[in-house]
Amino acid sequence: MFNTREFQAIYVMWLRQMKRFLRSKSRLVSTIIQPLFFLFILGSGFRTVITLGEGGDYLHFLAPGIVAMSILFSSMFTGVSVLWDKQFGFLQEVLVAPISRFSIIIGRTLGGATTALIQGLIILIIAIGLGVPISSFFGLLLTIAFMILIAFSAVGFGLIIASKMQDFHGFPLIMNLIILPLLFLSSAFFPVTSNETMKIIAFFNPLFYMVDGLRGSLIGFNNILPPLVNLGLVFVICIVMMTIGSYLFNKSEA
Repeated sequence: MFNTREFQAIYVMWLRQMKRFLRSKSRLVSTIIQPLFFLFILGSGFRTVITLGEGGDYLHFLAPGIVAMSILFSSMFTGVSVLWDKQFGFLQEVLVAPISRFSIIIGRTLGGATTALIQGLIILIIAIGLGVPISSFFGLLLTIAFMILIAFSAVGFGLIIASKMQDFHGFPLIMNLIILPLLFLSSAFFPVTSNETMKIIAFFNPLFYMVDGLRGSLIGFNNILPPLVNLGLVFVICIVMMTIGSYLFNKSEA
């Protein structure tokens, strides 16, 4: 049962993540500039070269993938913060406090997901401002639902990696080594339907369902699976990532 102390602990952990996010101007700028670079450079440069079905514009095709990328890379900082707190002893002080580890996990997860969603929404608003269409009001709500699930899934994955590592300097390298290949094979930057082998590989890639679901919800075309099917699969992925991440964090030592 949660009592007032547990809820206060969740709020404090969430607030700490938010304050670190707002005070780190370089982090905010870098995690927004990188997706914008892809959006402007790739979107503008390849829209006259790459031809898509159903009369689609490449910038419209690319935007959902960039939104997903922004959320994924922002969520990585939750894992970095865990390793940073391990290094400087803050995590040990928190773990010996008279609160459950579950409350610590919830607070950190909510904080990481909130900051990732803020940056994802900024990219989404910019993309819409550049002319990326919205399929419908329901599609927009579905897009936000996908963004929330992607944020929590990425935070859970970050906790999994952080719980098994001690060196926070190596964490971004490991995450990039895993995330970048999955991102390129997720249909975020180019269609995977033109190559049967790529399509089969994509179906084993969790990020594919996230990007494909975002695309189907936001612009309403050039997606492979129906958005609601993707939503169900992403929800399952989110539950699995959060469960494993929470379990490993609970078993980890500061």
